[in-house]
Amino acid sequence: MKYIIMADGKGTRWQNYKDIPKHLIEIGGETLLGRTVRLLQEGDPSGQVIITSHDSRYEFPGAQRYEPKNNHLEIDRFTEELIEDQVCFLYGDTFYSESAMDTILSAKAEDILFFGNARSIVAVKVADGSLFRYHVDRVRQLFLEGKIEKCIGWQVYQSFIGLPFGEKRIGEKFTVLEDSTEDFNSPEDYNRRKSR
Repeated sequence: MKYIIMADGKGTRWQNYKDIPKHLIEIGGETLLGRTVRLLQEGDPSGQVIITSHDSRYEFPGAQRYEPKNNHLEIDRFTEELIEDQVCFLYGDTFYSESAMDTILSAKAEDILFFGNARSIVAVKVADGSLFRYHVDRVRQLFLEGKIEKCIGWQVYQSFIGLPFGEKRIGEKFTVLEDSTEDFNSPEDYNRRKSR
């Protein structure tokens, strides 16, 4: 299995808080990216870990940094040239609990399997790369044509399952990870976590 940690976002909501990118904030003495790399290595020692980023600070032992060829829309985080069979996309700005990572690693995807909760998608396990590429490309095209308002992971899920666009609703091919992951998109998210 190939694990791709998506960390090439623009971080507009983070606004370079504390003069560091959100992927490098520390929780419990460990950066978000470092923790994700470690959990992947512990859970699947034979897996290949790739961090997609143009930032040279994102070099971590046990992972390869890859600079995506295209990063214009938010959906481009699913690095087109890395989509293939047996790949798992994870979000670089997400804190994964050990139980969440165990669930992601042990789950079997027949074609495409999404992980997250009602607020966010935090991982996508892809067994059929061509099917996943079709839905990513379809969502990108619909967005560029002005037919949908956003083009992120939720729209890929909605396209794949056949759900209406725009409404976050969980159906089949979605594993719910309640309260075992946490997203860090803004300084408020980080400060809320630190105040606990």
